[in-house]
Amino acid sequence: MLRLIALCALLFVGGVGVANAQTNVDLGGVTVDTSAAVEVTADSLSVNQDSGRAVFDGNVLVVQGDLRLSAGQVEVIYGTDTSQIARLVASEGVTFVTADEAAEAEQADYDIAAGLLVLTGNVLLTQGPSAISANQMTINVTDGTASMEGRVRTVLQQGEN
Repeated sequence: MLRLIALCALLFVGGVGVANAQTNVDLGGVTVDTSAAVEVTADSLSVNQDSGRAVFDGNVLVVQGDLRLSAGQVEVIYGTDTSQIARLVASEGVTFVTADEAAEAEQADYDIAAGLLVLTGNVLLTQGPSAISANQMTINVTDGTASMEGRVRTVLQQGEN
């Protein structure tokens, strides 16, 4: 079961890489080797089969290859069929990092069935010297589109001549 939770956490992390359609910050370069080992560390893990929830709590770090997700807490919510993950919610300061990109938010909610990853609360995306921030970013991981809402601010560094 822990392996299933860890693999689902990977799906959550992988969704951030498709946010290049509407932001003009190219985050499409994120690649994940799905055959690579997934390591999840946390201060504690609690699983409640009755409620259909599992919670990694305290200094959570999910690592697969060059991809890293850190948060204070990652909650896995199962669907009516407890073998299927319905949602993943990371909170208490969420950071996604790859070799070239980083994304930060207060919370991230990944609805697996809908294919939507919603980052909320002081969202900041950076790639090299370019950055974009907003109150919320919604990423459709199925078609690769993204939208940002709530006081959007963009800093795009131009290439050197």
